Amino acid sequence: MKTIPLFWPTYDGKKIKKAMEKLFPADMSNRWLGQGAVVDEFENRFGGKYNYKYCVSLNSGSSALELAYHLIGIGKGDEVIVPVLTCTATNIPLIRMGAKIVFADVDNNLMMDWQDVRDRITKKTKAIVAVTLGGMPIDEELFKIAKQHKIPVVVDAAQSLGVSENYGDYICYSFQAIKHFTTGDGGMLVLRNDKDYKRAKRLRWFGIDREAKIKNNWQPYKNREMTMDIQEPGFKFHMNDISATLGLLALEDADEWLEQRRQLGEYYQMNISGRVFGGGSWWLCGIMVNDRDTFARLLSEAGIETNMAHLRNDIFKVFGGTRQDLPQMNYYEDKYIYIPLNLKMTKKDAEHIVKTINALDI
Repeated sequence: MKTIPLFWPTYDGKKIKKAMEKLFPADMSNRWLGQGAVVDEFENRFGGKYNYKYCVSLNSGSSALELAYHLIGIGKGDEVIVPVLTCTATNIPLIRMGAKIVFADVDNNLMMDWQDVRDRITKKTKAIVAVTLGGMPIDEELFKIAKQHKIPVVVDAAQSLGVSENYGDYICYSFQAIKHFTTGDGGMLVLRNDKDYKRAKRLRWFGIDREAKIKNNWQPYKNREMTMDIQEPGFKFHMNDISATLGLLALEDADEWLEQRRQLGEYYQMNISGRVFGGGSWWLCGIMVNDRDTFARLLSEAGIETNMAHLRNDIFKVFGGTRQDLPQMNYYEDKYIYIPLNLKMTKKDAEHIVKTINALDI
């Protein structure tokens, strides 16, 4: 029996094959495979498409988050308010930085509850991290509260693409294998000012000012004098021209792919007799059920893959391993599950999923 997968990467294989032949010519005439002109073009095209002025491409969405936290200056003892339900990649960098993670509760769509965030702000709050879970938009009230308290907001938009992320001081995208489009792996950090932009570009490459090197034909010395310097230790977070090539190809089809996801998500909402939640750029489609284990088993028997996608972070040992008193999360913890939403699916697949779910009384 065919299994309908929960996730599947989205890409145009024919376009990629043609582009790779150009990038890797048989005569080895292409010198640049690392961070070169294609990376610059991808940043410019991405920013132009989604109306962002300052875009810095990176090797992953996780790198985008870590670099954003570094730019803010999060350090030991700083309080950072984060959603309790998210990919652990959102919060793990904060552990390494020595920050004090403050978990906020969820609302009835499993998004971070802005009212709970408001109640958790203290004088020690250094930043707020909001996640566009499954592609859903963040409530504007959260940004208003942060502005009142002059607290920067990092938007973890790893599960979005140009639809749900209208606000935020730092926006972090992911182009990992199964996101809206893939560059193999990769990310983008969107910034709001020139100072952060220039600093981020240095930090993604060990702290080296590449522009200064380029102006001097990549030579670090001229007349026995340094042509550039490293003033701040950075990272190896840069994107390469191979990934950027995939990104440029994907941007050509991104609108069509987003529309297909929207249609599928809304089809579920209109036809499944249960509480379906999702929206925005529709990376995930969730449903609330009373008996999740039985629901998952019956769908598996019908050839339909399901998953929780993410677990509440507070129960992981790295975050303390203690289930905190978060009433909404505690209530929904054993009720949410995600059903297939990907562009490899056919109309018959979607109809089969709806028919199977509607036949259950769970």
